[in-house]
Amino acid sequence: MRKIALIPARGGSERVPGKNIRLLAGHPMIAYTIAATRQSGVFDRVIVSTDSEATREIAAHYGAETPFLRPAELATSTSPDIEWIKHALSNIDEKYDIFSILRPTSPFRRPETIRRAMDQFLSLSGVDSLRAVELCRQHPGKMWIVEGETMRPLLDQSNLEVAWHAGQYQALPKVYSQNSSLEIAWTRVVWDTNTREGNTLAPFFTQGNEGFSIDYEAEWFLMEHMVEKGTAELPKVDMEAFDARKRRR
Repeated sequence: MRKIALIPARGGSERVPGKNIRLLAGHPMIAYTIAATRQSGVFDRVIVSTDSEATREIAAHYGAETPFLRPAELATSTSPDIEWIKHALSNIDEKYDIFSILRPTSPFRRPETIRRAMDQFLSLSGVDSLRAVELCRQHPGKMWIVEGETMRPLLDQSNLEVAWHAGQYQALPKVYSQNSSLEIAWTRVVWDTNTREGNTLAPFFTQGNEGFSIDYEAEWFLMEHMVEKGTAELPKVDMEAFDARKRRR
């Protein structure tokens, strides 16, 4: 059963400019996802999909394959993921049974995280994909839609004895939000459903900081603080071992 890892790293980022290749603890942030993915040992190939030549060179330096550049029209802030996934799978020679999306914005995802997720996915039957989730911090039962000078709950709560927005968080139904740590799916779902996940999804519950994601500048500063204080650990980027492997080829 052949497996391929896809690491999306478009060059443009409006909220955190250059985040994929910005230095974090001495290496570009994308290096930690490449390292964790390669060290997991579960993939036949690790490919970075980017529209940026600079990102392409950095990704190759840290051991990922970069056999193509993503077209600019598939690398905008509104481009659907399914488009670059189809482009990537169509521009490699071999066919693969399983693909995984591992985004550089989750640098605390470790090799064992990826192995745990793949083991879970392979143990399941009747599912199209698996996606990382965690308990939501802001419960949708306490969210509102503003309409002019008034507002109404996002979710209809008219049939509840006690409205969710009036209750304690601990008393509300558990709701999970997806995070950027990882996704795994059968490649057939891309072509059969024109989606990256298919129709039947399984949850992968991230632990600790595995699902931490960089979407805003404040999160970048928090991440740096966590690394500096030792409250979160980055995957080891072993460039000496990687350079030695290249010399032996």
